[in-house]
Amino acid sequence: MNPLIEISSSQPYLIRAWHEWCTDNGLTPYVTVAVDSSVQVPREFVKDGEIVLNISYDSTTGMQIGNDYLAFKARFGGVARDVMVPVDHVLAIFARENGQGMAFPKASRAESDDSSQARDNASTEPVSSHLASVPSADIAETKKPGKKLVATGKKAIRPTLTRIK
Repeated sequence: MNPLIEISSSQPYLIRAWHEWCTDNGLTPYVTVAVDSSVQVPREFVKDGEIVLNISYDSTTGMQIGNDYLAFKARFGGVARDVMVPVDHVLAIFARENGQGMAFPKASRAESDDSSQARDNASTEPVSSHLASVPSADIAETKKPGKKLVATGKKAIRPTLTRIK
């Protein structure tokens, strides 16, 4: 792979996928958004620099989830308002009914905002990842519901799906 090719963010694709999954399953998709001057939302509903928005087709008009922005019209307190959210300000998307969804790291937004400063102050410190490894477990241990997974010194095994009825 050519290191000079810049790869686009996967975040807008994941947001569209979760939105579609929620809609297909009769669930209500919500997004949590970090609010700053580039986010167009009703400020009176912002708490602690964040706002949670219902982005279902029933609650919005003209919903567009592009690679750069989420844009739609919605009613707030009975008044129709235009909403525009940069994709990199979406902190999470989830289904209201069961909480299933995906959170996005705040670091991706901060890194893009500070990219010019980072280039000027190039450091040799290692960049920490927001990803963590998951300990492996014996297959027998994973089949017992309620049993806590503990890391073992054995060779890693393939994960298995356990159906719980």
